[in-house]
Amino acid sequence: MDELMRQRRVYGTDHDDPHPGPRPGHDYRELVGGPLDGLLLDVTGWSDEALREGAGLVTEIGAYGPGGRAEYGPRSIDGHQWDWRGDVR
Repeated sequence: MDELMRQRRVYGTDHDDPHPGPRPGHDYRELVGGPLDGLLLDVTGWSDEALREGAGLVTEIGAYGPGGRAEYGPRSIDGHQWDWRGDVR
């Protein structure tokens, strides 16, 4: 794991977590654009189908505030970057 990846925060970790970065042995996708830009998403154990579909991630900083979700999906089949698709309720 390179130094840049170690410095990144993983989606879902608490802001006061002393180790908010990626953990060895886990698989991550980089979130690009939208309210969660720059965070890493832990996709360890996800099925191939789930990895192709992407995810709606709960966030309070999206267009719909608390309870809203930011939709992210793969840029390419084997890509480790997931692009923002928009915010949903």
